[in-house]
Amino acid sequence: MASKKAEGSAGAYTEESIRSLDWKEHIRLRPGMYIGKLGDGSSKDDGVYVLLKEAIDNCIDEFTMGFGKTVEINIENGKVEVRDYGRGVPLGKVVDVVSKINTGAKYDSTVFQKSVGLNGVGTKAINALSDYFMIQAFRDGKTKIAEFSKGELRKNEREKNTDQKNGTLIAFVPDAEMFGSYHFNSEYVENMLWNYVYLNVGLTIVFNGNKYYSENGLLDLLKRNLSDNPLYPVIHLKDKDIEIAFTHTSQYGEEYFSFVNGQHTTQGGTHLAAFREALVKTAREFYKKDFDPSDIRSSVFAALSIRIQEPVFESQTKTKLGSQAVTPNGPNLRNWINDFVKTELDNYLYKNPAIADAWLQKILQSERERKEIAGIKKLANERAKKANLHNRKLRDCRVHLNSREDQALESTLFITEGDSASGSLTMARSVATQAVFSLKGKPLNCYGLTKKIVYENEEFNLLINAVGIEEGMENLRYNRVVISTDADVDGMHIRLLLLTFFLQFYPDLVRNGHLYILQTPLFRVRNKKETIYCYSDSERLRAIEKLGPKPEITRFKGLGEISPDEFGNFIGKKIRLEPVILSQDTSLHELLDYYMGKNTQERQDFIIDRLRVEKDIPLPA
Repeated sequence: MASKKAEGSAGAYTEESIRSLDWKEHIRLRPGMYIGKLGDGSSKDDGVYVLLKEAIDNCIDEFTMGFGKTVEINIENGKVEVRDYGRGVPLGKVVDVVSKINTGAKYDSTVFQKSVGLNGVGTKAINALSDYFMIQAFRDGKTKIAEFSKGELRKNEREKNTDQKNGTLIAFVPDAEMFGSYHFNSEYVENMLWNYVYLNVGLTIVFNGNKYYSENGLLDLLKRNLSDNPLYPVIHLKDKDIEIAFTHTSQYGEEYFSFVNGQHTTQGGTHLAAFREALVKTAREFYKKDFDPSDIRSSVFAALSIRIQEPVFESQTKTKLGSQAVTPNGPNLRNWINDFVKTELDNYLYKNPAIADAWLQKILQSERERKEIAGIKKLANERAKKANLHNRKLRDCRVHLNSREDQALESTLFITEGDSASGSLTMARSVATQAVFSLKGKPLNCYGLTKKIVYENEEFNLLINAVGIEEGMENLRYNRVVISTDADVDGMHIRLLLLTFFLQFYPDLVRNGHLYILQTPLFRVRNKKETIYCYSDSERLRAIEKLGPKPEITRFKGLGEISPDEFGNFIGKKIRLEPVILSQDTSLHELLDYYMGKNTQERQDFIIDRLRVEKDIPLPA
């Protein structure tokens, strides 16, 4: 009886159970297969940026083939326009290339060599996931326009005469049904565009009237992204299809920018692994000593770009390279990169002894520090494993970033203060993708201290083991690490201390866009019919005006006061996350010294100039 009931509850599996989805239905039903995740634009890997990237990639492929040196991009009120001056889509295929899967010119390697996109899926994804999508091709004095909505053809105009230059214009408005109240973060967009021009010397991108251009490729990329002075001038080596640039800094960790055919491979892959191996091999042979790999790469700041034929990526979002060969059935990719680095870097070091000595001194410094903390580190890691076994600090989730599951990009760790806040979060979270780490008391101000403190301080050591970045970004367990503290003075102080910790010892976590601040509501305004959560005083006033006279107003003083049922509203689909972004001209040393160093007159003046007294602060109505 039990087995029959179970069988019946599962539903009958018949011919009617088999469905055939058309291209747009499949993209909208399984967007993760095409753009990684949806999101609202608060994370740099959210889907709206993938849509933008897919539109730009086609322009870059035209430039790479020698057609069109300028790309114009405008984003205003959620609408995106991307115009190139390449060859232009053949007019008779304008509709097909954006609405028929397995249709495009990327299958013809003579037309597009070493391009980013190979499957012709990108523009179809934009089309299917946009409330409005338009493509206009300009070709040899003729133009044609087609318009769509959510992948459905709405307008297919006839060819007309035009005096505009050859090329293609794509315009789209992402579908709010899919992306919610999305927005484009200008810093994320600008960083994306800078990467395009660094990798395509001679290309000009004009974004909302601002021009982006690079003359020196990866050398310009490193100089723009270095937050502090390097220990020696950037080493810049390049050949036809490979370019590297690197130096060492005084910061902790390793930081890499890796690219394949102009695509930013944020999760690395075979090319980055080969480059890291090549650095170690070359240094060992040049200095004639078997240094530990971690000492050779400690504090490295590097960029790598390669161009290969028919690259194999591990997903449609192309963030990790899986290729093993430079060309199909061609040379081994790892050997190719190793040979280039070994030859060119070895020659460079011989010709520049001062730079070679500076790198050697950095290796020796890292070796001394590693040996100094080796014993402490071993004991600390044993404590961390024991603590995790007893579940004292971490309530883990099922899916992690380093897994291959579809939900990996949603993996999130909330860092909370105290048991009450962590308790509410734990009960409200998604067990599949959301983990909670509970702090005990205020963390230590670690500015100016060495990494030894990470292993001597139990809270820090347990936290780093939970995040998985003890040995670098390769083992990062969560895509989003979220500081979740109360919106009061103590909460702000804890937030600042945690920011100091990550910036001091793990700045690559921040620079790679993984650190966030959780925004939780300050007020709840409600009447018998409706409840509105408000994140600022201005939102509170608007809610009062909307709900009419004398609504009930609650001021949340801490996360522990928010019930688990309510918390579910704030960490689900409507979660508000503020990314921690370091502007390109930020010096980490100056930033941390100003806020966390010795009390200076400059900081005192800053506080006094911005002081607000209690009588000036409006009270809730």
